Amino acid sequence: MGTIRIVDVTDVAAFERVPPCADPGFDHRSCDYWEDADRGSKAARSSWLKASPAADRAAAPSSRPATSNPFLAELEASRPSFNPFATEKPANPFLTPVDDDDAAVDNPFAPKPVERPTVGGDAPRKLQLLGRGLGVAGSYAKVLLDDDVPRAYAQFGPLTAYPRAQRTRELYPALPDSPLPAVITCIATTAEARRQGLARRLVEAVCDDLAGRGFTAVETYPEIGATPNATSAATPEFWESLAFRRAIADERFPVMRRDLA
Repeated sequence: MGTIRIVDVTDVAAFERVPPCADPGFDHRSCDYWEDADRGSKAARSSWLKASPAADRAAAPSSRPATSNPFLAELEASRPSFNPFATEKPANPFLTPVDDDDAAVDNPFAPKPVERPTVGGDAPRKLQLLGRGLGVAGSYAKVLLDDDVPRAYAQFGPLTAYPRAQRTRELYPALPDSPLPAVITCIATTAEARRQGLARRLVEAVCDDLAGRGFTAVETYPEIGATPNATSAATPEFWESLAFRRAIADERFPVMRRDLA
């Protein structure tokens, strides 16, 4: 194990450091399983790894067909007639010669609008999903680098960011719903980096981050019996080693919860 560094996935450069899944059929970089409660997929989708082309905002030429009414055609072709009763906009005597009467007035007593960070509309699709709350809740993913080599990945955030997690919680009315917890939806290491404690270090960093954001608890939803390469939610035993407890001891989908306060 070399020098460990953990980075937040908040831009394209960091997104490109997300390591591949151990199973090539899955891909963290194109997964929307947790973000889409109905049709979410963990499948590898190469088209999602490319930046979306910027929308062409140039005004398209009018394709309105010419009218067949000769009287309307003549009317539409004519220029607006001069209106002797219309006057120009009166000048404002209180403006200086360089002021623009239509420009927004700078109010020195009003707070300046806050420019919140975003990932941009042309970012890869998954990065756009991870960046939805960037200006409010912070990052939704972290990558652990070992000697600058990506070894582990974690996805997390507020419960409201992950509809499938919300649906899972609805199955268990006994879970506390106030205040709502943060969730860790994914924790994974590359196959060659397993059993080195890297996932544990990354989870601890995520929990510290979430506590700093004001969350008092965090939950995760592993699947009992899933193979290591087919799950991104680890095992109940893994979470118990990190001070999570079984808030719901379901036989297949237990709910693991850790208090952060």
